[in-house]
Amino acid sequence: MRHSIWAYPWDLQDLGLDTVYHDYQQLAGVNGISLAVSYHAGRFLQPRSPNRKSYYPEDGTIYFVPDDNLWAGKEVQPLVAQNLHDSGDMLSPLIRDKKQHGLSVSCWTVCLHNSRLGFKHPEHVARNAFGDPNYYSLCPNSNAVRDYATTLVANLTHSYKPDMVELETIGFMGFDHGYHHEKDGLGLTAEDDFLLSICFCDHCIKAAQNVGVDALSAKEDAQNLITQASNRETPEVQFPEFPGQRLECFKDHTALYAFLQWRTQAPTKIVQSIKEAAHPDSKIVVIEGENSWRDGVDIKAIGQACDGVIICAYTATEKEIARTLTETRDHIGPGKYLGLGASLFYEHTPTQKKLAERIDTAIETGANGINYYNYGLVPEARLSWVKSNNGI
Repeated sequence: MRHSIWAYPWDLQDLGLDTVYHDYQQLAGVNGISLAVSYHAGRFLQPRSPNRKSYYPEDGTIYFVPDDNLWAGKEVQPLVAQNLHDSGDMLSPLIRDKKQHGLSVSCWTVCLHNSRLGFKHPEHVARNAFGDPNYYSLCPNSNAVRDYATTLVANLTHSYKPDMVELETIGFMGFDHGYHHEKDGLGLTAEDDFLLSICFCDHCIKAAQNVGVDALSAKEDAQNLITQASNRETPEVQFPEFPGQRLECFKDHTALYAFLQWRTQAPTKIVQSIKEAAHPDSKIVVIEGENSWRDGVDIKAIGQACDGVIICAYTATEKEIARTLTETRDHIGPGKYLGLGASLFYEHTPTQKKLAERIDTAIETGANGINYYNYGLVPEARLSWVKSNNGI
């Protein structure tokens, strides 16, 4: 069984690879490392770093060396993080040391969540029903965006040949995303947030109309529902069964309902394109949450397009984990990789017992692997929680 811990390049640089290998194998007892190779901005508390206690990574950059030949003529281009120029490419030594240290290497790859590229290419970002841009979310219906994500993984797999690539954010991102100083005086409900996250950019409108989907009427439906919410004195739920009944809540809004069902094709096409262009020695899996449908992601279709799925369930109960993993296995089939993403954050998993219960449930439900979040963001002592549960 695969047990891997997500990690950032700067953690490996700060602690040194000797310490990292010791921590992974001796303290945590895992057999894999999942390294961030394309990532977004943020502020990260670094409890273990001997050099600092917080870190602000550059927004929307990559942490590997691009192949200039692959990227020649591409409209959307990656930017190599200054971190790599200053402190080195950490993916290369991990690949080099695989046989010696016995750790499989996975490339944790953020695909469409990229504010740097969004502001640089506003014509390729998701836009709500009023045309407002979500700069942090590249639209999967854009051909240029699809080409960017495909080339990113083709470069990784052909140049480095990792065991696995873990694709994060291959769909439409939510409106409420924790952006810098978000302001909401209205009091958005869950359904309001969802309606504001539906993309009606030019790429989506054109692609939908090309297959007979009435995107303009769907856009008008969304505008009307958002306007009604905006005009209320206090928040009011319009769809009491949301999110429990998922898209079925909108079936009385015929055009919008049809559009929501149609838009799942875009993330699937992204994954299909990536899989076709990737080196065959590297497995391609998708990281999703329990509510992937909100991102326009069809898990069943995604499972057929790649090698498997990792479902993140950071706060789920054991019953919820069992239900979600069982449902996902039914969708993707018995031959595909099924992983659970588990959090080591105190707010998500306050005790070793809670982690053990989640991992035991995942294993009993037939998971093929566990990913733990996150190596450099938790105290050293908490790594022992992993070892006591992984059975390696």
